[in-house]
Amino acid sequence: MSSHPFDTALHLTPDFGATPDQFLGLTSPAWWNMVGPFGGVSAAIVLNAVMMHPSRLGEPVALTVNYASGLIQGAFKVMATPVRTNRSTQHWVLALRQADASGVEFVVLTGTAITAVRRETWSANDMPMPEVAPPDSVARITPFSKAAAWLQRYDMRPVTGALPSTWDGGASSDDPQLASLTQLWIRDEPPRALDFASLTAMADVFFPRIWLRRSVRVPVGTVSLTVYFHSGVEQLAESGTGYLLGQARGQAFRNGFFDQAGQLWSTAGTLLATTHQLVYYKE
Repeated sequence: MSSHPFDTALHLTPDFGATPDQFLGLTSPAWWNMVGPFGGVSAAIVLNAVMMHPSRLGEPVALTVNYASGLIQGAFKVMATPVRTNRSTQHWVLALRQADASGVEFVVLTGTAITAVRRETWSANDMPMPEVAPPDSVARITPFSKAAAWLQRYDMRPVTGALPSTWDGGASSDDPQLASLTQLWIRDEPPRALDFASLTAMADVFFPRIWLRRSVRVPVGTVSLTVYFHSGVEQLAESGTGYLLGQARGQAFRNGFFDQAGQLWSTAGTLLATTHQLVYYKE
């Protein structure tokens, strides 16, 4: 097994003898957030179960995870069940479960995934990569919280839309279209070749849009995360260990929930993935 912190967190052991489609894993302190693991790595773990499954057909094209509960330190179980296999597509139902201190098992995460055999067709990109300063000319974020160990797992360089320097309740821009916009360069730290699992985790690196929109650090938590993969293994391999450009913008903030849309491009300008997220916030 690779010694990279990401691969350590993703490590799963098949447990098909006890329960079909079941994998066993263990949380990694290197990816801890304030009250549990970074949500992106939890999503990557369940996708990794799909990638490891001996019945998998094709490559991931869509993943949705719904966070039902916080993941606590310790062992967990992942279920990745192929519920429908067609000629070129396959549908999956996912779940991550864990036992509390008294041994009672609870659901941490539920989800679905679609894998498919890709074929050459007419293709176009209607979401070109924005023109921004190159990563070597942009300052790297310094991790701002010792409690959020996952911040040390990435080299993040915001071009625009960094966290507010003062939490004064003012929007970062008078233009609502820009007030919640972030563009940043990102790659694993230490560098690691890009794959579907790491691309999934990177889709969740954007700080809560409401923090930018209001310059108020209100409590938040991701409720649902969806990633659409627009690339195959060849495009991911071309990215190697290089930076990706990520972009995210909030869309609506109302009654305790907001959503955000994001994109991830390679340095060559290939749109690798798009992502949508629903986030709970508390006043």
